[in-house]
Amino acid sequence: MTDLYNFLDQHYKIAPTSKLALDEICISSSLKKNELLQNFGQTCKTIYFLKEGIARIFYLKDGIDITESFSFQGNIIARVESLFTGKPSQKAIQILEDAEIIAINATKLFKLYDTHHDIERLFRIIFEHAYVDTVNRIESIQFHSADERYKALLDETNYVQRIPLKHIASYLGITQVSLSRIRANIK
Repeated sequence: MTDLYNFLDQHYKIAPTSKLALDEICISSSLKKNELLQNFGQTCKTIYFLKEGIARIFYLKDGIDITESFSFQGNIIARVESLFTGKPSQKAIQILEDAEIIAINATKLFKLYDTHHDIERLFRIIFEHAYVDTVNRIESIQFHSADERYKALLDETNYVQRIPLKHIASYLGITQVSLSRIRANIK
């Protein structure tokens, strides 16, 4: 749980009693490469923290697999549109390499908000940051070239070389051939 609390403390420090309450609603598990953490059509009821590994949120459009986002070791991943609306998601979460995760039961988490206001504030801050990241992603697609988006992904993480090229290309909205050209020009 140390890794999770190090991540959470970067956003907002909560009281020791709140950490104990949070401990009670978390479950650690291991997942294998390519395993689906959540499938299409499921309602998201869990927030995941990646202790180790890489995951992605993706969807299918006209039978084509499109990566919406990546999550790397030391970050959280959830399908928030489903989490907050309670509706099934058209997206799935896939593990891209063997992973260790901590699953936080969202229903129980939201109940903790009533008695642990610092937990409520912490997750509000985390969700606000995620919202800003989403807006930045949309603006990046609108205003930046594929080259610029790829360079930004390289700046964001050292894990890019561990992600299959087809997922990076779909994330950038380009073909694998175009991605190969971009990568050749950057080296």
